[in-house]
Amino acid sequence: MNSTDIATVKSLLAKPQKIVIIPHKNPDGDAIGSCLALAHFLKATGQNPMVIAPNDYPKFLKWLPSDNLIYNFEHQNSQSKKLIEEATLIFTLDFNHFSRTGQLEPLLAASKADFIMIDHHQQPDTYARVTYSDVNMSSTCEMVYNFIEALDGTDKISKDIATCLYTGIMTDTGSFKYYSTTSKTHRVVANLIDKGAENMTIHQQVFDTNSPARLHLLGVALNNLKILEEYNTAYITLSQEELDKHNYSKGDTEGFVNYGLTLEGINFAVIFIENKEEGIIKISFRSIGEFSVNEFARNHFNGGGHTNASGGRSEVSIAETTKYFESLLENYKLQLQ
Repeated sequence: MNSTDIATVKSLLAKPQKIVIIPHKNPDGDAIGSCLALAHFLKATGQNPMVIAPNDYPKFLKWLPSDNLIYNFEHQNSQSKKLIEEATLIFTLDFNHFSRTGQLEPLLAASKADFIMIDHHQQPDTYARVTYSDVNMSSTCEMVYNFIEALDGTDKISKDIATCLYTGIMTDTGSFKYYSTTSKTHRVVANLIDKGAENMTIHQQVFDTNSPARLHLLGVALNNLKILEEYNTAYITLSQEELDKHNYSKGDTEGFVNYGLTLEGINFAVIFIENKEEGIIKISFRSIGEFSVNEFARNHFNGGGHTNASGGRSEVSIAETTKYFESLLENYKLQLQ
């Protein structure tokens, strides 16, 4: 953030505001962690923010402090609409285009509120009065820490804030193993531990609360794994029938795509998940090295994200989608070596 942006934010927060904080649709640990951390911080400054999630999020995130601050737009529709319509200041976290919010998109587009964007994805839109965008950051949670620091508010970082920020950084860095994890990231994490974040407890709450059904579903996913050695690529498919058979709950497939990258010689991993309710195949892309899955997703699957982690979608069957996907790989053969 530059000095002008910092001054603008301080001016906006110097008076009472009707504040709403929005994550992207299907929010993950970074989205929920950053929104709750920011909500806790703003409360500590005398504001009264609310978080509105476009839809539900995984059970393994619902233990986070003050999870009850979050409205689920699908279940609390009228209250959420009223809050957005009356908002004077809206923070959008972990996304940079209204289309990432699903049903909230028209409400946000129609809002007369001031917007503040905090995000680390590529190609940000221009809707915000203040845009804090940095694609080199490990996570939006690390950016929220920097945001708080820029506002001279680190003394207000409580155990609850530290817990939320640590959770988001941990999940978005693959437990600190991705290239985006810098020495600064580790210094931030150390400060959060000093502020009360219990790293072992957080890890257990996120990663060690599996149901038997989820582990059985993982077994199905790994059984469906297809390896394309010629292209250093592996992909997984999961049909709606397979999800239903194993009592799928939101978040159950989190991290499945990464198993492909644990194979020796694999540089590109993908998972295709059927969602009959939305009529789409949801796709997650992961890569190692310089191969940009952000560009791949944007060019071929109506998606985008980061260089090494991205998402997309298809509106044809899994069989047609994977056939199309495989047909594309010859064009990227040299990049995938």
